Amino acid sequence: MAPNDSAETTGEATSTVVGRRKAARYIVPVAVAGVAAATIGLVPALASSGDPDLPKISAQQLIEKIAASDEEQLSGTFKISTDLGLPLDGLAGSFAPGGAGGDEDGGAAAPQDKLMELTSGTHTLRVAADGPERQKLSILGEASEYSLIHNQGEVWAYDSESDEVYHAEAPEGRDGGKHAEKAPKAPEGAPATPKDFAEQALAAAGDTTSVTVDGTAQVAGRDAYQLLIKPKQSGSTIGSVRIAVDAENGVPLKFTLSAASGGKAVVDAGFTKVDFSRPAASTFDFTPPKGAEVTEADELETGGDEHGAAQKALPGQLAELDALAGEGGFNVIGKGWTSIAEIKSPGGKGLPAAGSDDMPAEAQGFLDALGDKVTGKFGSGTVFKTRLVNALLTDDGRVYVGAVTKDALVRAADAAQ
Repeated sequence: MAPNDSAETTGEATSTVVGRRKAARYIVPVAVAGVAAATIGLVPALASSGDPDLPKISAQQLIEKIAASDEEQLSGTFKISTDLGLPLDGLAGSFAPGGAGGDEDGGAAAPQDKLMELTSGTHTLRVAADGPERQKLSILGEASEYSLIHNQGEVWAYDSESDEVYHAEAPEGRDGGKHAEKAPKAPEGAPATPKDFAEQALAAAGDTTSVTVDGTAQVAGRDAYQLLIKPKQSGSTIGSVRIAVDAENGVPLKFTLSAASGGKAVVDAGFTKVDFSRPAASTFDFTPPKGAEVTEADELETGGDEHGAAQKALPGQLAELDALAGEGGFNVIGKGWTSIAEIKSPGGKGLPAAGSDDMPAEAQGFLDALGDKVTGKFGSGTVFKTRLVNALLTDDGRVYVGAVTKDALVRAADAAQ
C-alpha cells in the first residue's frame, strides 16, 4: 500500500485494534480511556509548521505500529478541551447522579461524578502508568486537585476541595486478583499479530471509512505521524478523527475529533509533556488524609445486583436508558458512522412521551432547552442537538439517537414505522 493511500475500515474495527493491545489498555489511565469512549473519540490540534521529516509509512504499517506498541510505563501532563455545543449551565447538574450532588453514589470523590466534568470545557490532567497494576490520573483545578489512583487491586479517589475519599477494589481480573478467572478472553480465531490486526481493520466492512497517513507533527517534543480517519458516508455529524502516533514507539499521543459542520474541534486532547520511563512507585501510594470523609464502594452496592450497580455509574436518565437496553428495548439501525440507536421500553411501548406527566422533569428541561419540533411519517417529536450527537424523542415515546444529522434521525424514524 502506498504511504498515503486510503484504506477502508469501520470505526468499530479501528477501536478493536486499539482496544486489543496493552498500550491502548494501560498507556493512559482507565479514566482517560473512559472519557474517550463517552465522547466517541479523542484527537489533536497539530502544528502546521516545523513538522519532522520522517520515513514514509502506509496506513496499514502505522496501524500495525500502534497494535505492536508495548509501552506500559509513562508519566506526563495531558490537556483536554471539549465543545459539544451544549448550554451546560443549569443542565449538567440535572444529569448528574441524584440530580446534582451525587451523594448517593459515593460523595464528591466518586469517580463517576468527577469524570463527567471532563465532557465540557478545558482541563489539565497529570497522568502516570506502570503497567496493568498501577495508574494515576489527577485533574488540576485552580486551587484544588482530584486524584484517581489504581494500585495493585485497590482504587482510591480523593477530592481535595471537599476533603472526601472514595475507596473500592479494582475491577475484576485487572491484575490477577481473586476474580482473574472471570477476565475477558480473546475469542477463538481472533487476530494474533499486529499485521493481523491492521489487515482486519483495513479490510473490515467495506466502504464506510477512509484511513490515511496525513503528514507528521511534533507532540510533547516527540516526532509523530498523523493518522486521519474520515467517514465516507453522508449524514454523519463527525467530520474527521486525527490521531498523532509516536513515530518511535507507536503510542497515540494526541487526538482531535472534528465536526462535519466545521468550527472549533469537538474534542481536542493530548499530551503536552510525556516521559516513557517508569514512574517512581511512590507515585501510586495513597493514605487518606487525617479527618477526611471516606466512603467505601461496597457500602453502595445493591445486594449483588450487577445490573443495578452498573446503572449507578451512569448519570441521571442515562441509567434508565441502560435499563431498557438490558431488557431488549434497544435496536441499531444502519451501520458504520451513520448507525442510529432506537430505544423503546419492553413490549414495544414507548419511553415517557415529551410533555407527559411520566417524563422526568430534568429530561423535559433538557428537551425544552435544546429541542426542535419535527414531523414525519412517524408522527411528531422533538430533536435535541449537540455538535456531535443528536437525538429524536417522538411524541409516542420512542428515542432515536446517533452521531447523525436531524434529517437522518427523521428518516430512521419514518423507516421504522
